[in-house]
Amino acid sequence: MNLIAELQARGLVQDIMPGTEEQLNKEMTAGYIGFDPTADSLHVGSLLPITLLMRLQRAGHKPYALVGGATGMIGDPSGKSAERNLLDMDTLAKNCEGIRKQLEKFLEFEERKPNAAVMINNYDWFKDFSFLDFIRDVGKYITVNYMMSKDSVQKRLETGLSFTEFSYQLIQGYDFYYLYNNKNIKLQMGGADQWGNMTTGTELIRKKGGGEAFAMTCKLITKADGSKFGKSEGGNIWLDPNRTSPYQFYQFWMNLKDEDAERMAMVFSFKPVAELQALIEEHRTAPHLRLVQKAIADEMTILVHSEQDLHFAKEASAALFQHDTVDFLRSLSEKQFMEVMDALPQVTATKDALTEGVDIVSFLAESGVFPSKGEARKMVQGGGVSINKQKVSGIDFVLKTEHLLNDRYLLVQKGKKYTLAIFN
Repeated sequence: MNLIAELQARGLVQDIMPGTEEQLNKEMTAGYIGFDPTADSLHVGSLLPITLLMRLQRAGHKPYALVGGATGMIGDPSGKSAERNLLDMDTLAKNCEGIRKQLEKFLEFEERKPNAAVMINNYDWFKDFSFLDFIRDVGKYITVNYMMSKDSVQKRLETGLSFTEFSYQLIQGYDFYYLYNNKNIKLQMGGADQWGNMTTGTELIRKKGGGEAFAMTCKLITKADGSKFGKSEGGNIWLDPNRTSPYQFYQFWMNLKDEDAERMAMVFSFKPVAELQALIEEHRTAPHLRLVQKAIADEMTILVHSEQDLHFAKEASAALFQHDTVDFLRSLSEKQFMEVMDALPQVTATKDALTEGVDIVSFLAESGVFPSKGEARKMVQGGGVSINKQKVSGIDFVLKTEHLLNDRYLLVQKGKKYTLAIFN
């Protein structure tokens, strides 16, 4: 496989050093991408570097995943408007371990393979590197003028840039120099905002040893409206199922707008480009079928979670948006139920009131599902209210304890909108 041609066909390549494609076509090449250990889980935004390493390995090359145990103590100013909080050693160690466990799901780490993936931590070579040694052995080779010219520096001059952050590109540059000399890594890849840091590395390699190293960046992944990809109303979409459930993960992809879904399919899918182009054309003839969203949601949910999780996500989606049956809802454990319902608006009520039974209109108004009894009564009489996917027959309907799901919840539907009632 010509990896660069494949990435270009998917619209991924932003900047690339001359000779990179020739190097990859010539021999098995070791390449690395850095991961910022700011949390113990990666998120959807991290899928781009993850899939880049997967593509590198599948093309026969050797992928290295570098976690920034040292650089995580400083903070990369690239793409940031303000200096972030620094992390302590215990937190960094915990985060690095969490990232490694996740990467093992995507990359082949089996040592007997010549292109087995390797995870490395730059704290290992920085922990004993004194400040005086660093400024003598690294700082003297890169001029301040060169460092000042980088976009990551220029964009922060107005708001202020500490020396700590200013030094970041030297430290990342030394990473590449160290890996080039000790691991024979000739390629660094990453997002477009890392180009300045990468070229500092290739410049250091050139000046200190005269070797030839390569760098390539991918376009930053944003939505059509320019907003950051990988976030929802609830924040980051995490790869850890304990932070973002497989159902919520699946729904994130299903809810992509058509234009975004088409771009993300090209970026993230491992299907051949021609197959994706045909799928996109078919999607455009009947966009209401959401063919692209379904395809990318299926593929990414299996990749990050499992086929079993995908099956559950689809069943849950059908139960919530299609099926008029309570059976599926009653079959869910409380954990599964809350995975599905977590994003819904919620109201609370007391379980004691259900012992004797409470009329539906009073419940809807007093719990806050409707602002008044009048509006609740009108909607019920019009047949627009369902409890646990079953339409309420009339205003004389009485709610009792037996209606609760998992002995605690009611799924209330008014029109097309859902509210979760939680009874304490």
